[in-house]
Amino acid sequence: MRKELGSLGAVIAAAAAATAAAALVVGCGGGGSGGGGGGLSQEDQAALVAQGQQIFRFDTFGDEAQWSDKLRMHEVVGTAVSPEAALAVGLKVDAQALPAAVVQGIQDGSIDLKSPATTVALLKLDAVVGLKGTVETVGGKDALTRLGVTCALCHSTVDNSFAPGIGKRLDGWPNRDLDPGAIIALSPALDAARKAVYLSWGKGKYDPRFNIDGLSKPVVIPPAYGLEGIHSVTFTGDGTDIAYWNRYVAVTQMGGQGSFTDVRLNLSITNGTVDLVTSKLPALQAYQLSLKAPPAPAGSFDAAAAARGRLVFEGAGKCVTCHSGALFTDANSMLHPPGDSMAEPEVPSYAARSATRMYRTSPLRGVWQHAPYFHDGSAATLEDVASTYNTRQSLGLSPQQISDLAQYLKAQ
Repeated sequence: MRKELGSLGAVIAAAAAATAAAALVVGCGGGGSGGGGGGLSQEDQAALVAQGQQIFRFDTFGDEAQWSDKLRMHEVVGTAVSPEAALAVGLKVDAQALPAAVVQGIQDGSIDLKSPATTVALLKLDAVVGLKGTVETVGGKDALTRLGVTCALCHSTVDNSFAPGIGKRLDGWPNRDLDPGAIIALSPALDAARKAVYLSWGKGKYDPRFNIDGLSKPVVIPPAYGLEGIHSVTFTGDGTDIAYWNRYVAVTQMGGQGSFTDVRLNLSITNGTVDLVTSKLPALQAYQLSLKAPPAPAGSFDAAAAARGRLVFEGAGKCVTCHSGALFTDANSMLHPPGDSMAEPEVPSYAARSATRMYRTSPLRGVWQHAPYFHDGSAATLEDVASTYNTRQSLGLSPQQISDLAQYLKAQ
């Protein structure tokens, strides 16, 4: 083993006191279950949002019971997954969690990014976005003894400011580089047939119903930003607020300790005997609602074409019929039958497996950021989106109008 273990271990030990102090400060900031944000002072609302950020980034809701006890992911990650391998399946590293000596070690090559031991050290620093590891000394060496996942695994990425896959966190941005299926398939507890299903999903996709109904039709990981004022936040509008989906995912997908029930799905699941989910939902929702959709980067679209595209959007393209109002969606007033989706008909139908059996109109703020499009990711670009609508709805748009419409969407 190269010298990275000694140098990185020393850095972690030196940073431990500072990390503990920071955690203490955070722990004093939120308190209790909080409220939904209504009626709170600005100071209390800010504290609730700060508490929600910590939950979003670092809270597993006790899901180590699934990822460690059941799937034994800590065994494979701690012994066989190097940082290079982790980055290859879309995992991200928070550069701001790295002490200066670690940054230097990565830059000069003294820290080995091909060693699973380095992955363990990064987990000890809470530097792997969306993963929460328990690292203990076993036989004189750091060993990963527990592993859980957080909301940030799928719904955060980084700005690549340090290196590809390493940078500052971008919470709420869907990690379309992430291959959740390939990660889950690493579990030594799964049989070959189940692994094959997970491996078939591909990057940026996940099926949040597969473990419920046994069918497989993954959807693209959606953004968790720009949701303020929108009640139907999922592709199928199952709940009336983010807390519904947060509970569903925390309990049924992450394996968190708590309960989820929806009679429309004929589903009632309880994990464990202590509820580690419910009290955290208000703060988590407050943080998510604080995440604004990112504006289109300067120079990323043709402004003149976008101006023409707006006329198409509001006129011949008929887009504004559903993508209406300041939120660019009619989701608060109605849902749409499966036939309105540009991804249908599909087998199995994703909507048919949901509580509403309908689709909501997706809001468009930040749409430039999260290709591919439609719930199944079947449109690679916004030009493809416009072309698909033009063909399926017989809009009669010219190639120039399609191009202009795409530029308008890129500006959102």
